[in-house]
Amino acid sequence: MSSSLVGIAYMCLGVLCLALGDALAKWLGGSYAPVQIIFFRTLVALPLVATIAYFNGGLRTLATRRPGVHLIRGLIATGTMFCFVIGLTLLPLAETTAIAFAAPLFVTLLSGPLLSERVERLPFIASLAGFVGVLIVVRPGAAGFQLGALVVVGAAVCYALLMITARRYGGKERLWAMVFYVTLVPLIVSALLLPLYWRPPQSVHWLGFVGAGILGVVAMACITLAFRHAPASLAAPFDYTAMVWAVLLGWWFWGEMPDLWVYVGTGVIIGSGILIAVHERRVAIKARPTT
Repeated sequence: MSSSLVGIAYMCLGVLCLALGDALAKWLGGSYAPVQIIFFRTLVALPLVATIAYFNGGLRTLATRRPGVHLIRGLIATGTMFCFVIGLTLLPLAETTAIAFAAPLFVTLLSGPLLSERVERLPFIASLAGFVGVLIVVRPGAAGFQLGALVVVGAAVCYALLMITARRYGGKERLWAMVFYVTLVPLIVSALLLPLYWRPPQSVHWLGFVGAGILGVVAMACITLAFRHAPASLAAPFDYTAMVWAVLLGWWFWGEMPDLWVYVGTGVIIGSGILIAVHERRVAIKARPTT
């Protein structure tokens, strides 16, 4: 099997793990507060991240000279998690996933003012088209519109900020240090809030809490391996296979059936994201030095 196919396979597996973790969070959200879900998810994930770091250069890879940067990124990650988990409890799984696809579009628009990067016309137009897709999904003013849609848009904005800060400091900080602290800070924040929302878990729910944490780490590892084996422009579009899993899991466990407009809006969002990825790939190729 070629390296690119291996990368695609890792990407698809990682996306599947994310979708399963989201489904578990939605299931747990029917009985527990988002604070408790995030606490256990990060509590399970943090030692796994530290273990992976240990076998990939040792615990010294977690050292940093920029604690303030990691604190800010951790708080952004906390906002992402809270908004997304709340959205999962308020919206169907497929609709939540579709709106979350807007995150790369926010990256394109925010990279100009925050990173001083020039946003070319094609990505800019594609981003605007993608937001039209988001509006098609959430349909403001329609009877089906819910506050949960705005909460998930907030999660997409926070995640975009997380990706922008990763782009800004990714070359200056070790990978596993960045992953470790965006897991540690949400754990601390949720632990401080947990006494206000604590509810003793039932036996079967313990499996959900542990499973969600493990799936999150496995997803992260698979997606990291995907980008090591395949070009980003080739692997990244397979992130959209999450919609397939979201539709299937939502239908299977909750009897959720997205209407036509959710599919139409999702198609517009995915098309915009792929167009931006292809454009960035072409720009990267042109920027390579000739031999």
